[in-house]
Amino acid sequence: MEPIEASASLPAADDLVARLGRWSAGRGPLYLLLASRLRRLIDEGALPPGALLPPDRRLAAALAVGRTTVVAAYDTLRQEGRVVRRQGSGTRVAASALPLDAPRVKETSNPLFLHLLEAPDDVILLSCAAPDRPPAELAEAYRSLTLPVGDLGYHPAGIGALRAAVAARYAARGVPTGPEQILVTTGAQQALALLARLLLAPGDGVLVEAPTYPGALDLFRESAAVPLPVAVGPDGVDVAEAVRVMERHRPSLAYVIGRFQNPTGAVLPPLAGRRLVEAANALGVPLVDDEVLADLGFDADADGPPLSSFGEVVGVGSLSKAVWGGLRIGWVRGPAPLVARLARLKALHDLGSDVPSQLVAVRLLEAYAPVLSARLRAARAGHDHLRGELARLLPSWSCPPAAGGQTLWVRLPHGDGVSFAQLALRHGVAVLPGATTDALGGSVRRLRLHFLAAPEVLTEAVRRLAAAWAEYDGGRESGGGRESGGGRESGGEPGHRASHQDQGPDRDQAPEHHQGPDRDQAPERHPVSGYGRSPGSRIGAGRSFLRGITV
Repeated sequence: MEPIEASASLPAADDLVARLGRWSAGRGPLYLLLASRLRRLIDEGALPPGALLPPDRRLAAALAVGRTTVVAAYDTLRQEGRVVRRQGSGTRVAASALPLDAPRVKETSNPLFLHLLEAPDDVILLSCAAPDRPPAELAEAYRSLTLPVGDLGYHPAGIGALRAAVAARYAARGVPTGPEQILVTTGAQQALALLARLLLAPGDGVLVEAPTYPGALDLFRESAAVPLPVAVGPDGVDVAEAVRVMERHRPSLAYVIGRFQNPTGAVLPPLAGRRLVEAANALGVPLVDDEVLADLGFDADADGPPLSSFGEVVGVGSLSKAVWGGLRIGWVRGPAPLVARLARLKALHDLGSDVPSQLVAVRLLEAYAPVLSARLRAARAGHDHLRGELARLLPSWSCPPAAGGQTLWVRLPHGDGVSFAQLALRHGVAVLPGATTDALGGSVRRLRLHFLAAPEVLTEAVRRLAAAWAEYDGGRESGGGRESGGGRESGGEPGHRASHQDQGPDRDQAPEHHQGPDRDQAPERHPVSGYGRSPGSRIGAGRSFLRGITV
């Protein structure tokens, strides 16, 4: 994500909150902790000279603190010369805070990733879903590893044995696949990054589910693509609306999660999946199916055909969820010409993924069933345990069961997930607010919680969440309370907690007028993203990518 530009427009408070990360997890008064994190963002150039910061009250509400906390933090930075505060013109980063020609890099403000960048502490991470206990089979595979001789170790497309093993898994599921159709990547995140870089250009349209995996939204934003969000319901993405969006906008890419959708857990029925694939193929829209969670169904009857069995689909998979997040092995399955182009692009970045990890992945896939079964048993037990603890300590939260995957999609009775997540951090739990997953602007009252931790960790996490909710709910009722989290004093700072009033009507499903533009006349600007389209826009440019592609 680009640094917040110096302009007259006001950066969203929620975006700044995301950039702040776990700002309140340290020791000391909250206003000093907030000033410290803002100082770092300014010094790193993420908040460039002239950037307009959110008003005191708006930022206080987003952070679930009193206004005086924000005022004191801003005043601290003003005394240091890092910000300028003027009546009527707001608070801006000072012109002298960082040279205007200082190098700047694109970065993420996604809390999913920012939590991983923080130094280890006692915060329980329910925000990033991945197994924290590698199976014994993984260690054994590394112990028995034999490295090849007479091999440079550079394999941009992946070693042949792993490409063949992944292809065989697709064939076993009824999708004939050759090794030349598989690209091995350093995790599924790199697979999505390569696809976005190859298929998208600034101004291109990309169909996304709302809500969806926030890491994919980050990649599409980095490409300056225009999101075309389609709501997700109990049976997955609204296929009828998705078809209408594709017919109208001919996006350069459509990204869906067909099975155990992240974050809702929904499963797209086979007939709906067939209709989606056939429509995308007929319209020439490259359809990417994120299959990372596809194997994680709790029951045998939860299994179903992959979208790639219905037509031309680009599949993205990984071993990080079924085995371990530290095993950075992912893949792309697609037409051989597309895979060849992706391999050339990958060669520019890393010359190929780690060979020892690929050899270990081959060994694991040879006896994958026991590894997967053990992971599913643990996931099902964690799912049931987390739901039980939530029902016991937070009965007002809505927490429907999931048929598979790794997360629960929780609905708060009131308030909003962004501000509650800030308070939860101060009680020692990191959660993912639903708003960060939803390009439609919905899911405001939602939280995504994973259930992969040990039972005692999940129990402690819910205990902390319950304490945070009692404080949050109490602040909403009384409009007051102390400004410290988890029992920590605020250092004598005066003031009271901002009231957590409802943020309007429930917006888990965005209003109908957000489902897309008027279908009779193309809008000048996209209704959600606000990006304009120039006459030279490449929307639809990806249509030739999967048909008649030349290498």
